[in-house]
Amino acid sequence: MCNTCGCNITDGNRHLLSPPPNRAAQISTPEKILNGLLDHNDQQARINRTRLDAQGVLTINLMSSPGSGKTSLLESTIRTLQGKLRIGVIEGDLETENDADRIRALDVPVHQITTGTACHLDAHLIHSALDRLDLTKLDLLFIENVGNLVCPASFDLGHHRNVILLSVTEGDDKPAKYPVMFRAADLMLISKTDLLPYLTEFSPVRAEHCLRRLASTAPALHLSARSGEGLADWFGWLAAEIDHYRELLKERQTLTPRVESEGRRLHAPGPQIVFRPLAATT
Repeated sequence: MCNTCGCNITDGNRHLLSPPPNRAAQISTPEKILNGLLDHNDQQARINRTRLDAQGVLTINLMSSPGSGKTSLLESTIRTLQGKLRIGVIEGDLETENDADRIRALDVPVHQITTGTACHLDAHLIHSALDRLDLTKLDLLFIENVGNLVCPASFDLGHHRNVILLSVTEGDDKPAKYPVMFRAADLMLISKTDLLPYLTEFSPVRAEHCLRRLASTAPALHLSARSGEGLADWFGWLAAEIDHYRELLKERQTLTPRVESEGRRLHAPGPQIVFRPLAATT
């Protein structure tokens, strides 16, 4: 799928397509190129995570479809935890700095990545963004990934945890329809619950049932950034993850996110399809 749309290639890894000096005559097949990009992404992710661990910065990848409330959740989280935790944000969108501007208004460090055509962030893009942030002044870093329920789950960014938002304005069967994304979840947040009285067709129970049918043991929390319902549970989860992460660092260990092998296959080269003309009919 993604070999066709070209989303494997971003501004962060495009330079890897250039042949090294004195090897311009060497021909690389598409299979080698795409596998190489995935390998380079994983290497860069490990470098990013080592860099974050050196400063003790727990990093959370927020993923969802567009409009599920990721930025609103960040705003509520920052307003509540500011002064208790030093928070930074990396924003990912195809265009504009609209979300980054909302976070800047809260006086926290933020860097916007505009991907242009790429429908996800990758480890190379995050590497460049980390250069723009003073990690010595952070305890918690959020990466707001590009709104997309397929590709973001397939790329390790060097982060530690995946949080997937499912808004009640979407179908409660989204985990069943997008298993790659929801299998990667370390936490599922059912967002915009203040709208449930008006969207009676959405069942949080069915949504969680779909998650469990994927053999996922990730917790599922219900919340509304607007009303504040459920935010205390979200903050409690964050506090527990930070404590766990710090204990691991004392043992020279770290946290790694779930990266779905099925999702990686979507971004790896597949067999070439040859279309043959139809036989003439009489």
